[in-house]
Amino acid sequence: MTDRGCDCGGSRRRDPLPDLRLQSVVELAHDMAGALTPLEAVRAAAARATEALGATMAAVSVWDRESGRLRVLVNHGELAAGEEELPEDESYPVADFPEIVTYLEERWTTGRLPRAWLQTAENSEPHAGHAHPTAGAYCQERAAALRRRGRACCVVAPIVLHGQAWGELYLARSIGMPEFTEADADYATLLAAQVSAGLAQTERLADLRRLAFSDPLTGLANRRAVDARLESALETHNRDNTVVSLVVCDVNGLKRVNDQLGHEMGDRLLERFAHQLSLAAAKLPGSLAARLGGDEFCLLVEGQKADEVVAVAEELCARALALSEGEGVACGVASTGDSIGPVSTPDRLFRLADAAQYRAKAARAAHPVVAGRSHGPGFSPDPTVLLADAADPHHRADGRRGPGGRIGTGDRRRFRGAAHSADPGQLLTAVLAALDRAAAARAVHPADTLGKLAVIAETSARLLDAVGWWVSYVPPGSHLMRTAQHAVYRMTSGPSSTRAETQRAQIEAPDAVFDLRHYPMTRRAVRGGAFALRAGAVGNDPAEEAMLVVSGYRGMVAAGGHNPAGGWLVELFADDATLPLGQAACAMRALVAVALSGAASPPVV
Repeated sequence: MTDRGCDCGGSRRRDPLPDLRLQSVVELAHDMAGALTPLEAVRAAAARATEALGATMAAVSVWDRESGRLRVLVNHGELAAGEEELPEDESYPVADFPEIVTYLEERWTTGRLPRAWLQTAENSEPHAGHAHPTAGAYCQERAAALRRRGRACCVVAPIVLHGQAWGELYLARSIGMPEFTEADADYATLLAAQVSAGLAQTERLADLRRLAFSDPLTGLANRRAVDARLESALETHNRDNTVVSLVVCDVNGLKRVNDQLGHEMGDRLLERFAHQLSLAAAKLPGSLAARLGGDEFCLLVEGQKADEVVAVAEELCARALALSEGEGVACGVASTGDSIGPVSTPDRLFRLADAAQYRAKAARAAHPVVAGRSHGPGFSPDPTVLLADAADPHHRADGRRGPGGRIGTGDRRRFRGAAHSADPGQLLTAVLAALDRAAAARAVHPADTLGKLAVIAETSARLLDAVGWWVSYVPPGSHLMRTAQHAVYRMTSGPSSTRAETQRAQIEAPDAVFDLRHYPMTRRAVRGGAFALRAGAVGNDPAEEAMLVVSGYRGMVAAGGHNPAGGWLVELFADDATLPLGQAACAMRALVAVALSGAASPPVV
């Protein structure tokens, strides 16, 4: 049996040069594929071609058809006096290079790749295979140019892209080095073909990026571009404390314009606002204007003070009001330069800006709502910050992981909707105002946890037109929850009970005691969560739904938490007349958290 590792007598040695050259072609293709821009691609091509052919320098030039000149994009390697790696203006008349015409003719007439040609400093005769009526004079000129730059020879390979002459790959060796051979010219032809394939791929990728990262209607960046840019901006912020701001705008009245005047006018309104947003971006260097989708736009700003961003947002709102057919914009601002707590993820900054924009929408505000600047006197938590953070069940003020979850992995929660009493922004504002009034009138002691929760429950229930509410309490270390206070505004009738039984269950609620081990959703809420339940919905917990149905309710929302006095739960109950409760869960959780902060006391037995 033949030993394949042995070079026995009579066997032929494999020439390693073809293998090495094939490997170089593969590496050139790999480097160009990894380039993000056409310039990066040609730089990679020049570097790899220099190495592959043992040249001392390489240049890639493009035919600029408008000017009729061959423009050098990149020089690589040992450069002569006056040559730059990335020249701003190194170009030559295409008329000085008749071989380009010859190459293009050959491409169309033979279907073969046009072959590279050789030139030495000593030989001024044109290459025999590419004789051109005026080639002799140009070859003499090139030979002289080689001598002036201290080079012994060069090989020039055409780059043909989409069937047209695109430019050339030029490689040279210094004086004292071996001259290029015909085999080198064939190899340079192959390298140029690979450069052409790489450029075509780079063009396709650039087209895909334009489609992937821009909005086709307005020409602005799209949400994908914003997400990528915001990720990078926050990395810089967390490293260097650079201010990052996000302005989110909703164009008001777009649906009315579409319905009454047609979608063409609606598109025109979006385009006109996009123009105003671009002008605003121009006033804030380092900003990105984008359309997130539909009627929603944003402005991402890096390195500018929060006050400067807010001032531009104010002007943007005024300009939007001046647009014909439109009704202005609802504008929310969130900036790391304001008191909004740590911002370690893009998700949180977007939630803050969304919450601010939502509150502006709910209040039909003509000015921006700014997260961190909207709390009232005597009440320090900012409603916008509370609303944003309550919408994220895994948020923690210290920026670390919360129990059972991770920061920044959830989808962005949109705070959108009509301005009505189920609006979380309005709910938050109204309840915080009620707490302020109760504190000012000394109707509720600062340590009276039950009193503060009752204000939250009553104000929320009346705003939502709820059937009633319960506030329940769990002593420290216990798994038994009892209702401490409640109110019923109107009676309901359950499907499986008499009206009298239902009324009695509702009225006698304060005597009820529940073992939390049988109610998993309620148990999680008491630990600091929130949930909404609608009778008959798929996936309901059987025990939770049974309690809801036997009491005659159609839905509920619950939010809870704990403080040194124990665990607490606020529940609002709905019938068919109640406004939607589900979207109020995040605001209820934030409000309960406010009530549980500071001094605490258990309910009076």
